[in-house]
Amino acid sequence: MSAEAADREAATSSRPCTPPQTCWFEFLLEESLLEKHLRKACPDPAPVQLIVQFLEQASKPSVNEQNQVQPPPDNKRNRILKLLALKVAAHLKWDLDILEKSLSVPVLNMLLNELLCISKVPPGTKHVDMDLATLPPTTAMAILLYNRWAIRTIVQSSFPVKQAKPGPPQLSVMNQMQQEKELTENILKVLKEQAADSILVLEAALKLNKDLYVHTMRTLDLLAVEPGMVNGETESSTAGLKIKTEEIQCQVCYDLGAVYFQQGSTNSAVYENAREKFFRTKELIAEIGSLSLHCTIDEKRLAGYCQACDVLVPSSDSNSQELTPYSQVHICLRSGKYQEVVQIFIEDNLSFTLPVQFRQSVLRELFQKAQQGNEALEEICFKVCACNTVRDILEGRTIGVQFNQLFLRPNKEKIDFLLEVCSRSINVEKASDSLKGNMAAFLKNVCLGLEDLQYVFMVSSHELFITLLKDEERKLLVDQMRKRSPRVNLCIKPVTSFYDIPASASVNIGQLEHQLILSVDPWRIRQILIELHGMTSERQFWTVSNKWEVPSVYSGVILGIKDNLTRDLVYILMAKGLHCSTVKDFPHAKQLFAACLELVTEFSPKLRQVMLNEMLLLDIHTHEAGMGQSGERPPSDLISRVRGYLEMRLPDIPLRQVVAEECVAFMLNWRENEYLTLQVPAFLLQSNPYVKLGQLLAATCKELPGPKESRRTAKDLWEVVVQICSVSNQHKRGNDGRVSLIKQRESTLGIMYRSELLSFIKKLREPLVLTIILSLFVKLHNVREDIVNDITAEHISIWPSSIPNLQSVDFEAVAITVKELVRYTLSINPNNHSWLIIQADIYFATNQYSAALHYYLQAGAVCSDFFNKAVPPDVYTDQVIKRMIKCCSLLNCHTQVAILCQFLREIDYKTAFKSLQEQNSHDAMDSYYDYIWDVTILEYLTYLHHKRGETDKRQIAIKAIGQTELNASNPEEVLQLAAQRRKKKFLQAMAKLYF
Repeated sequence: MSAEAADREAATSSRPCTPPQTCWFEFLLEESLLEKHLRKACPDPAPVQLIVQFLEQASKPSVNEQNQVQPPPDNKRNRILKLLALKVAAHLKWDLDILEKSLSVPVLNMLLNELLCISKVPPGTKHVDMDLATLPPTTAMAILLYNRWAIRTIVQSSFPVKQAKPGPPQLSVMNQMQQEKELTENILKVLKEQAADSILVLEAALKLNKDLYVHTMRTLDLLAVEPGMVNGETESSTAGLKIKTEEIQCQVCYDLGAVYFQQGSTNSAVYENAREKFFRTKELIAEIGSLSLHCTIDEKRLAGYCQACDVLVPSSDSNSQELTPYSQVHICLRSGKYQEVVQIFIEDNLSFTLPVQFRQSVLRELFQKAQQGNEALEEICFKVCACNTVRDILEGRTIGVQFNQLFLRPNKEKIDFLLEVCSRSINVEKASDSLKGNMAAFLKNVCLGLEDLQYVFMVSSHELFITLLKDEERKLLVDQMRKRSPRVNLCIKPVTSFYDIPASASVNIGQLEHQLILSVDPWRIRQILIELHGMTSERQFWTVSNKWEVPSVYSGVILGIKDNLTRDLVYILMAKGLHCSTVKDFPHAKQLFAACLELVTEFSPKLRQVMLNEMLLLDIHTHEAGMGQSGERPPSDLISRVRGYLEMRLPDIPLRQVVAEECVAFMLNWRENEYLTLQVPAFLLQSNPYVKLGQLLAATCKELPGPKESRRTAKDLWEVVVQICSVSNQHKRGNDGRVSLIKQRESTLGIMYRSELLSFIKKLREPLVLTIILSLFVKLHNVREDIVNDITAEHISIWPSSIPNLQSVDFEAVAITVKELVRYTLSINPNNHSWLIIQADIYFATNQYSAALHYYLQAGAVCSDFFNKAVPPDVYTDQVIKRMIKCCSLLNCHTQVAILCQFLREIDYKTAFKSLQEQNSHDAMDSYYDYIWDVTILEYLTYLHHKRGETDKRQIAIKAIGQTELNASNPEEVLQLAAQRRKKKFLQAMAKLYF
């Protein structure tokens, strides 16, 4: 449909009619009732929804006479709908806060692009290349609005969004949401690419010294009448809504500050720019005052931004009195002036300026630094904790656990400081009764918790204590203290809190052991063990936790250390390091192993080598779990250390089998085949079975492209694996005198046990190595005499086709191994079509036909972009298609059988006709006829339905034959295209059925 025809149609449909007979927005359009409707709708969100509806209608694609989807036509109706959307936004005074809150990113992007278009911004021209000062005011304002929205959207996208709870799943709604999400992501990608340009445009706007104008409903009407008129009128500053220079600069400064603040997370120097813009915004708000109609800034959020900038980049020309408490604390922590932090906290106990959460975070930071070895901070931790506790008491909260732990062993200095904090944290003359009561109760409880009468006297004689507690309360407290004397009956002793109970030696040991179990800091573990050994010399503290496990090859050496403290420390450091490595807490494991290495280097070369081996294993695990996941090769230093370990010939060094296993797997995974095949010392091949296995695998990988007769190492690898999977036969005479045969499952005939081989294979990730191992086991499975259905695999032809002594192979164990290997390989790469075919063949061989079809279809889908491309013939071979046919036949899906018969290189008409004769088919039967492209099969269907009197189904078959693209006279390319299209649709339908 041409634009003129569309215009005529729009004109025809615009005849007056009553609202119920037409879309309501068209009624508004024709009757010019938009302004009246907007006045009525405000302040409801209805106006914003009008924008969505107008733009949705204007952006609907059209369909031409050939049923092809075309872009939305540029006709009169669509232009007026876009104009109506702009008029609604003009009614809202182009307030981005309102528009962003109610419109999605794609809709607002469309609206602002329409504004740019109608404001005569040249398409394809970068905004940064345009001089705002020389542009008409409405054009400059449109550019500012767009670029402000761009950076605001970028900033908003960086905030976490709470996902809405999904309702009942509806396919159409889900598709629409997915499309909108993808569209939003694409727009955000473009906006981020243009972010630097948008920032430059807004920075240039700050240099403008003239008022700007934004389109109103009136100017938009004028544009619709005579497009050239408005810009001329605007240039003389007589059209549009006037926006003052100060208001423009205020909004732009705020938006620039927000984007600079967001960029500061990756470039801290940008925080200075953010600070400058936010403080300029504050100045402009003060100048404009509350009379501004067009400058809407969230002043609470602005204050938060300013406070954050004060902390991150405090002003250099300000003295400490002008800084906020946040900034003062931040500067003191950075410069190590911790005593000043304490003073700030004491002063804050009077003003209650700093939030409790911030004070707690400062205390946590100091605790962490103290645990890292800074002993001087222990006193600071107590002082900050005391300040926080007094603040909690004054606000009516309970005393925290940390204070009770730090005050467990009071001394004169601690009590003096606590009393100083209490005195400076309350103004007795001006304080309320509740504050006084809270402080009095706290001092009273402190007295009751102290055992030493000297300390009790220090508190009870203090001026604040005497001021806050009445005479009766003080006498009652003295009586309670007397009753605590041993000469008095203990039954009348008042019940105190748990933390006020004095700790005995056994309790202290228990608490230290608990800390020892929880701590992963080597320095702290050493300190705890020193304290424990100072309390008792009878305990073996390496036995405190039954979770501390050290391999038996190491434990004998460690427990032979004469010094008890050193023995406990080495054992616990290694046990904790091994545990951290197991749970993938590699940084703590490295700290613990490094501390242990430093310790044992002083007295035991044997344990030093043990720790070097364990640190090598830890570095391998760290790389494999980190950079190795993304395919980045390990550093050459790590590869050299692995080679060094494999070539090590130190006598009497206890070795863990897993280290050698991981080293060989590491070399195979990173394709160090040259080293494994040519450079491995000969003694290693004899002494280390994993090196022998690794060498055979590496050599087989290297020889794979060569001729079959040159694959000597493949035969050697085959013999090694056959020997591992062989069983030793033993004869046993029973009570009745008969001789019975016993099979030993885990044979010692091979270089390792089958379970060890499987454990080693599960450490490999290199696809070619896994494919070779898998094909070897598949071939070994197929050699079995009673096998009915062979399993196919890539490179299966490189292995021998027979075994001299079949009875010696445990084929049951081989079958289990094949299943485990396929499961493992698919966990490494679920999109490897060769492995998927093997899984399908396994299910086919075990009569699980539905599961087999699932994996056959999945193998085809992963290598054809979900059947949008042709499945390669080496994936869907005739054997695979025949197995799919058999699966469908045994599942009673006979129409699917007939369709699959077309996939064979030579169509199997006999099977197809026989399957179509079946009347108890469990598939959709005639709904599949559109997928048949062979005319012979369709003609047979027509005959069959005619014979049975099934008129409706016969008509469906005739309709399928009558399609022009199946005409036998068509060129071969057309026929092949028709077949390929039907193959694609059929396989996609099957996939939806079986996935």
